[in-house]
Amino acid sequence: MNILRIALDVPLATLFDYLDGGSAAQVGQRVLVPFGARKVIGIVIARSATSEFETARLKSIIRVFGDEPPIPPATLKLLAFCADYYQYPFGQALLAALPSRLREAQPAILSRRVGYALTEIARQGGEELIPKRAASQRKLYAALRDTDALDSAALALLSPGWRGALRAMREKNWVRETTLDQPSATGVAAPAPPLNADQQHTVQTILDGGGDFRVWLLHGITGSGKTEVYMRLLDAMLADNASQALVLVPEINLTPQLEARFRARFPRHSIVMLHSRMNESERLQGWLRAQNGEARIVIGTRLSVFTPMKNPALVIVDEEHDSSYKQQDAMRYSARDVAIMRAKMADIPIVLGSATPALETWHNAQTGRYHLLTLSQRAVQSAALPALRCIDTRPHHAQDGLSQPLLVAMRQRLARGEQSLLFINRRGYSPVLLCGACGWVAPCARCSSRLVVHLRERKLRCHHCGHEQRPPLQCPSCGNPDLHPTGHGTQRLEETLARHFPEARILRVDRDSMRRKNAIKDMTAKVHANEVDILVGTQMLAKGHDFPNLTLVGVMDTDSALFSPDFRAAERLFAQLLQVAGRAGRADKPGEVLIQTNFPDHALFAALQKQDYAQFAQSLLEERKLAHFPPWCFEALLRAEATHLAPVQTFLDLAAREAREIKSKITLYDIARPQMERLKGMERAQLLAQAASRQALQKFLQTWVARLRALPQASKVRWSVDVDPLEY
Repeated sequence: MNILRIALDVPLATLFDYLDGGSAAQVGQRVLVPFGARKVIGIVIARSATSEFETARLKSIIRVFGDEPPIPPATLKLLAFCADYYQYPFGQALLAALPSRLREAQPAILSRRVGYALTEIARQGGEELIPKRAASQRKLYAALRDTDALDSAALALLSPGWRGALRAMREKNWVRETTLDQPSATGVAAPAPPLNADQQHTVQTILDGGGDFRVWLLHGITGSGKTEVYMRLLDAMLADNASQALVLVPEINLTPQLEARFRARFPRHSIVMLHSRMNESERLQGWLRAQNGEARIVIGTRLSVFTPMKNPALVIVDEEHDSSYKQQDAMRYSARDVAIMRAKMADIPIVLGSATPALETWHNAQTGRYHLLTLSQRAVQSAALPALRCIDTRPHHAQDGLSQPLLVAMRQRLARGEQSLLFINRRGYSPVLLCGACGWVAPCARCSSRLVVHLRERKLRCHHCGHEQRPPLQCPSCGNPDLHPTGHGTQRLEETLARHFPEARILRVDRDSMRRKNAIKDMTAKVHANEVDILVGTQMLAKGHDFPNLTLVGVMDTDSALFSPDFRAAERLFAQLLQVAGRAGRADKPGEVLIQTNFPDHALFAALQKQDYAQFAQSLLEERKLAHFPPWCFEALLRAEATHLAPVQTFLDLAAREAREIKSKITLYDIARPQMERLKGMERAQLLAQAASRQALQKFLQTWVARLRALPQASKVRWSVDVDPLEY
């Protein structure tokens, strides 16, 4: 059994055989191996006594990272399932799921931050133990008395002579060393608000369901207190000192506010955050603490679904409908679906929460696969759902993007000291730079899109590929020097509002303004402190935030999504508008939502005004059934791209021929160009396969993808398979 089968981060759907070199490498451990002229990190998947290659041809591993705990079998099993289901090489899937530090040839050590705390002798003896002339000791004592522990950096700020003072206090057994990463053993939890009848019923029903696998869909209107339900469940599930819980959130901007609430409620439990705004050292430390069972609660975004846990007891997926859970490159997995499979493998319950569940999820609840629980009233007793109405922008022509009724409503909020939020899903100054003489618009040279005007930076920028350039001095087509921005983005709207309301404190929230590490946390603090009158933002503001003094939401531009060719456009728009509307009136002040549109009589707005998701979802499901769209079928999309279209067309023609030779009940559509035909300098096309069942699709894909990998033309294009695609 001296042959190791090792997964490597290479685009080949196979494991690689190496000799163990006399080491005691275990399954799941990291090893350093030679691969061609390189040395790469791999993960041991199995030991074997035989290989399909001659033993003399096998190379030996270079090093085993034996001091590190191996990746648990449950994590390896989950990633093997994902690689198989999403048609992706197992080695690449496995290595991509690890923190980047674990892909480097360096030991991964769980570091500890050392702190200092008062002993019980010192706390009981009081400050009179310390001589009055020992000023530094008195400063240290006073600071340590008011907290659990402080590190050396904090003590250094108290007194230049802190080292000597600390040494003297330790000699008298007044101070002890402690680990700062551990939660407070004496921390006092923030008081829990009382539950209303819906919340109480939900919590009790899930707890009565036991600790085995079951999918609970928590459908709660905005502001109904879904987060409080999560925390009550965690409180009960974590009563066992060894158990852990995983909480997934769709976007980074939701984590600071959620983290603060969880830390206040669970001061005695270790909580780790895992998301892309963390540096690699922080991510590694959180990952290791989750793996060894020290972290009781793991809160993270999409990739966190693969975080190993020693004793998981509960999985929560907040805003389960959000498209951010779908990975759009490499292995194109859905974190929500993977979370469900993970809960099934671990035989633990999973809670999916949303005010607007994905239609696939809603369908599963209606057919009995998932258990539906509903929160139909807002958690704050005095809070009511906001009044929602459409502003017809045909008679109320919007000047500079703002209609007169919306301006009047904002002025009223300013007079009352209340806050307003304007939602526009376009960052930048303007989406188009237009020549009024010939109609030329600034295109992106690398994509089938237009360049967005960023006026303050004096740049034209593509939001798809990142290409930037200076605005031309005159029209490249006709020479006209009169080029002007057309349409509105967040920057232009912010500028317009400053003209209308010079006295107002305006804050813009989009990807450009929130790039700093703590920018979202600072923004939230400002809004809660009433240091902001008007918020202008994109979908970063649409969900999860709880601003008690925000009473008006204005929605700027929705019409483009009403007639989109994407069959999911109505579902997404309804969810987005209902989520952003839910930011208004969450406390005791009534909220109002104003939507500017040229189509106020559209059926979507009628459903939105009733805030009846169930009825709207049912109508969409009936439409999908007639058209035979998901969830009434299952899909896989073969995408291909190259610098020229010809090799893409050739590859997809061959792929279609291979598909038709496979005997299966698959509907194969014609080759088509996606909405974004050219992206980042690459010409793109795709091929859609549909099946009536998931099993039939998977059986077909196993054969088809193997054939595709064997095609000589496969190396001439960049191609991928997207199972359960969200974008076409």
